[in-house]
Amino acid sequence: MIKSKLLLLVSFFALCTIGCNSGKKNEEKRNESGVLIQDDATNSGIQKMQKSNISNTIDFKGKIYQSTITRTPDELLPKVESELGETYADNKVILNITCDGKTFYNKTFTKSDFATAIEPSFLKKSILEGFVYNKTTPQGILYAASVCYPQTDLYIPISILIASDGKMTFSKDELLEEIYDNQESQSAQ
Repeated sequence: MIKSKLLLLVSFFALCTIGCNSGKKNEEKRNESGVLIQDDATNSGIQKMQKSNISNTIDFKGKIYQSTITRTPDELLPKVESELGETYADNKVILNITCDGKTFYNKTFTKSDFATAIEPSFLKKSILEGFVYNKTTPQGILYAASVCYPQTDLYIPISILIASDGKMTFSKDELLEEIYDNQESQSAQ
């Protein structure tokens, strides 16, 4: 009797485990650059990146700022199709900066916000992939964004500056590491 109950219990857990694993709709994989891509092929055939939410505490000109960056796949944005015929959802990024509990800067970014810095042919086949806090400079709070072909190493780095008056400017960076290394060496002089 105990053996049959134990066997029944083990069988039940095995079936639950198999059922739960085979019923997953979303599978995750990392692309060549280590970015997490979420497949949602069973629902719509569209591949999406995972939602992310990153917070930083920033000390700028003697004040403490809270920066929150939220990246979300947005099905309402135009889809991007790779040369292999795979379809990807583009992302929107919300940058919210507060100081003393008050909103200092709040904007929702899409890749089209950087259209003046990116060739139209590249923009059409790319997604807004990354957006991170970089550092503070005397001019403001510096962020780095990347607009890329999905699941490749082809990207355009964008430098975004939020000035002390809350105004935003951006520029295309040709070689991101070299520019920041040069800025740091100039600051040290």
